[in-house]
Amino acid sequence: MNTARIVVLAIALAAGGVAAYLASGYQNAPTPVVAVAEKLATVDVLIAKNDIQLGQAVKPEDLQWQTWPAATASSAFIRRDSRPEAQTQIAGSIARVPLMQGEPIREQKLVKAEGSGFMAAILPSGMRAVSTEISAETGAGGFILPNDRVDIVLTRRLKSPDAVNGGNELILSEVILSNIRVLAIDQAPKEKDGQNAVIGKTVTLELKPDQVATLSAARQGGTLQLALRSIVDAKAVDDPVEEQTAKRSDGVNVIRYGVQARQLTSQK
Repeated sequence: MNTARIVVLAIALAAGGVAAYLASGYQNAPTPVVAVAEKLATVDVLIAKNDIQLGQAVKPEDLQWQTWPAATASSAFIRRDSRPEAQTQIAGSIARVPLMQGEPIREQKLVKAEGSGFMAAILPSGMRAVSTEISAETGAGGFILPNDRVDIVLTRRLKSPDAVNGGNELILSEVILSNIRVLAIDQAPKEKDGQNAVIGKTVTLELKPDQVATLSAARQGGTLQLALRSIVDAKAVDDPVEEQTAKRSDGVNVIRYGVQARQLTSQK
């Protein structure tokens, strides 16, 4: 065997040994540890399967269970682990407010009618529903819609003391009720088809018992007009009824010859 072949054979043997060493080192290398993601805790909550409108009677097919992260599930949500039969128990309830598809169901937004009418079912405890006549002129041109807030203005015409001698009538106006919720226009308790104006003949208002008496007396004493409040101050806290009454007793707005003045009443 000549020298060249011996050299080539030696190099081949050396290369094979190096390759075998490297291969054995790779096989013996520790397997990298893959981090296992922590499983997110979940809970099944009852949600609206479809849009549920105001006053709509809820059916079982309008509801479904949805997996929800337990960390963000409110205590007000209806959970499957605590109320597995809730889907059928809630059936027949009336929606007090509109519910959107996918929105979790809460008991506060539903009410059991138990044979009562729709309006009696959605009316809050202690409140009364009272209707009065309106027109385009007295109802803000039809731009008052259900769930809006309004002030009620009473306007009266009185004879001035010197009316016998050719005097003029006094036109008195005052706000008798403030921040009153509109329940319905005619018999529509909700906005229909995205309309932004409703010309109705009757408005149903949500009143406290003492406000019912105030409105009833005002209807007999003059003309009522509804003043639409901005949505920004709809939740503003107005003066208590006692303070409003005291302010009205201090005086009223008098319109004489088209000019508004302030007429004070005598204090005893």
